This record gives sequence, C-alpha cells and structure tokens, in this order.
Amino acid sequence: MNIQAYFQHVDEAAKFLSSKTTIQPKAMLVLSGGMDGFVEAMTDKVTISAGDIPHFPTTRVEGHTGKLTFGNYAGVPLVALQGRYHYYEGHSPQDVVFPYFVMNKLGAMVSITTNAVGAITEKLNVGDISVVTDHINMMGTNPLIGLAMSRKTNQFTSMQDAYNKELRGIAHDVAQSESIELKESVYLGTPGPSYETPAEIRMFRQMGADTVGMSTVFETIACNFLGMKVLTFNCISNVSADRFQGVMSHDHVIKAMKDMQPKVIKLLQGIVDRI
Repeated sequence: MNIQAYFQHVDEAAKFLSSKTTIQPKAMLVLSGGMDGFVEAMTDKVTISAGDIPHFPTTRVEGHTGKLTFGNYAGVPLVALQGRYHYYEGHSPQDVVFPYFVMNKLGAMVSITTNAVGAITEKLNVGDISVVTDHINMMGTNPLIGLAMSRKTNQFTSMQDAYNKELRGIAHDVAQSESIELKESVYLGTPGPSYETPAEIRMFRQMGADTVGMSTVFETIACNFLGMKVLTFNCISNVSADRFQGVMSHDHVIKAMKDMQPKVIKLLQGIVDRI
C-alpha cells in the first residue's frame, strides 16, 4: 500500500466535497438498508453520489443506495451515508474505512451507525434494537495495517472504550423517553458474505458474542484511531443459524429493517438532538 497516496486521496476527496457543500459535519450517520427515512427530516440538504467522489469505494449491496447527504438536523450539521462498504464486496479493509478518514477530515468527530445483525443470544429476537457495548474482531485482519505507521507516535490504538460510554448513556436516556426498548450486545464481526454455520454460531456464543454481522468492526477501529466517538445500534434482522427455521436470505434482513425503521429513526433523531 502506498500510504502517502492514501492520505493524498483523503485530501482530494475532502476537497471535492467541500466544493459541493458548505456543511461541515460534526457527526456522521451510517444508515443501513431500509433506514433512509432519517434523511427526509434533514434540512439544507445536498445529496452526492459516492460514485462521483474521487477515490471513494462503491457499494453493490442490495438496499444500500450509495449516497451521501449533507445537511442539518436539530441544528447539528451532519452527513448521512446511505449505505456502507463491506470487506466481502472485494474492498480492502483500508478502502472500507476510507469514507471515515474523509468525513473526519471534514470535521466529523462522532460516528453513529446502524447495522443489520443476527441474534446469537436467545435474549434477542427479530425486531429488537441493541446498543453495542463491545466487539470481537473475527474479520481476520485490521484496517489500520499500514496506515497506523504513518504516525510517529500513537501508532497503537486503544480499544478499551471502542463504543463510547457517554453516547451509550445518551442512547438509553432517549430510548426511555421515547418508550423504546433498548437492549445491549457484544457484537462479533465476520468477513461474509456467507452466513455462519450452526457450529460457528455455537462457538461464537461460547466466546461471549450476542450478535453477529459482516460490517462495523473495521469502521469502529478506524474511528478510534481518528479520535472519533462511536455509537452503534445492532438491529436484529434475523436469528442465528442454529435458531433459524428455514433458509436464511437477504430478503428477511431487508424486510426486518424496514419494519424497524420508524423506531430506529426516532431513536437517532433524539440522539442527534441531544448531542
């Protein structure tokens, strides 16, 4: 990897976006497929296709539109990523986190994300929302490989508070005020794109994982490297392989996410209003 070129590409992408909007986002929201309704409530909106941004990865996942919308909500300047990027699409780990480096360059210091996950623990079921307290990286690699050594100091990123405790507290306060049941979970990330086997799920359960998915881990590591605070919501779109009856498919995920959209958006709006 050409590290110098990577950061040059970050600068070029940030410069391009600055030429398209005057919004300087304080926060970025990463919206899973089926969660685009949040964007409708934003004001002063400028929507940009990811494919038009220099060096940006493109998404090919069903339900992910691949758009960035800059705007304001509750007086907070922010950017909403309508879709995210995945290792299983063929992107390198460094490409997956490229947008986070760009948004941080533009001023974002908070990352609020949603993801569709499978429930490993029997305490979680389809339709539940949980705030992530910690994660287990089973992706097989780390997005900071090569990038972290660009620094002369602080090359080894602490992950002790990977999912910011203060933001989690705000999330619980908002959920209580909106009468939304909000649970907690330890998330385990796998590369995908195949779903897990029942044997793998049993192993993950013994490791202490509550939920499993194919995203989020790389992004959280990058955000902590960049000094950004992270808040992530696991949206339970299916139960895991050893609990699921029938054949698992992405259609189940999309439907479940659409059904959860109203309460997730209400939760996100309340949190942005608080921060």
